[in-house]
Amino acid sequence: MGSNRALILSLYRKMLRESRKFDSYIYREYAWRRIREAFRQNMNETNEQKIRTLIEDAQNNLQIIQRQTLIGSLYPSKKLVVEDPEINTDKLNHPEDDHRQKQRNNFETANR
Repeated sequence: MGSNRALILSLYRKMLRESRKFDSYIYREYAWRRIREAFRQNMNETNEQKIRTLIEDAQNNLQIIQRQTLIGSLYPSKKLVVEDPEINTDKLNHPEDDHRQKQRNNFETANR
């Protein structure tokens, strides 16, 4: 069981590390959440046969994640607003927001 524990922890870390390579925020967060849920769900498993099956499944899923991140890197997508800190948020405001801000500035200047 001790060697299984080391192997399982190694697989867990590798899968989390690989999932962070997804270019898409949505896939990245989904994979991260799904990996953590699956490992937590099976954390207390004691049946050796079931553990071996889970390890094989995890190894297969790791290979799938590695392939998908490679494919995703070949076809990059635009970053979402939540993941790109360099997006100028001024461009995201409604045009009326600029008008309201100018009115506030004029009001503050007039009342000084």
